[in-house]
Amino acid sequence: MRISMPLQYAGEPKAAVDQVVELEKAGLDTVWVAEAYGFDSPTLMGYIAARTESVTIGSAILQLYSRTPTLLAMTAAGLDHLSDGRAVLGLGASGPQVVEGFHGVPYTKPLARTRETVEICRKVWRREAPLTHEGAVFRLPLPPEQGTGLGKPLKIINRPLRPQIPIYVASLGMKNVAMTAEIADGWLPHLFIPEKAGEVWGEALAEGRAARDASLGELEIAAGGLLAIGEGEETKRLLDLARPMIALYVGGMGAKGKNFYNTVARRYGYEEAAEKIQDLYLSGRKDEAAAAVPEEFVELTNLVGPESYVRERVEAFRAAGVTQLNVVPAGGDPVALVEKVKGWLS
Repeated sequence: MRISMPLQYAGEPKAAVDQVVELEKAGLDTVWVAEAYGFDSPTLMGYIAARTESVTIGSAILQLYSRTPTLLAMTAAGLDHLSDGRAVLGLGASGPQVVEGFHGVPYTKPLARTRETVEICRKVWRREAPLTHEGAVFRLPLPPEQGTGLGKPLKIINRPLRPQIPIYVASLGMKNVAMTAEIADGWLPHLFIPEKAGEVWGEALAEGRAARDASLGELEIAAGGLLAIGEGEETKRLLDLARPMIALYVGGMGAKGKNFYNTVARRYGYEEAAEKIQDLYLSGRKDEAAAAVPEEFVELTNLVGPESYVRERVEAFRAAGVTQLNVVPAGGDPVALVEKVKGWLS
């Protein structure tokens, strides 16, 4: 199991990248660069590529509605070349709140769009022939009745460094998780509880793996949470740092009946809490929503506590099939903490 970290996209990006540089020396394997509706991810990824030497640089995520599949392929190929083969393309469908609210694009056919985007990206990178595609969402070139009729198949001008850049997909719904296990190199689940993962996603993962092309190798899984070592009240204080984030996703990332994270919380068995968190958050009572997150939910989605307990949490994630422990170091010395966990994993 390798160790990775999400770049904190809501803060000062240059300071966050300074930390990545130091953590790379401590053994950090991968940094995941989110986008949401803040600064764009590729700009920060390019900056990280220029500042680092060995860490893998992944987007987590570039959402599928704000860029064409060919632009996603071009972006990943460019980063992969400039970083000497350290790029990972993390993709996701996001949700209607961001896609329609911030980008003004209809949120339609997320499953077909994901599958076709992966197919098109791989065609672009292989550069075997001018690009064509006939799908339910994308047709390349655009047919005459939908445009000017002047479009023609093209190849990417530059030759990609690698003909198959790893693609990870962020997914939570059963059909989307099954598709991820079938076609992607890796899976990026959020709010992952290792002890409940098999119950919630086991059937979908098995379905996808049964249809998986053997040439893709085993499905990678990147999951984790807040990472901190502490005792007593210090543990509680550190865990409370995760509450606002959980409340934001379970309560605020979507509307009633259309919040994927709320649905996952319910599938974990926190139906009443998920309902309460969402009601409080959507009514503007964010602090109360954070306080309503069950203590067990906070503990199981993170790795916080005495050293012996944190080691147990690491092993729980490993036992659930996680191949990249994706952590946010908190409290004390982040470099020393990453070095310690890296030693456990080796």
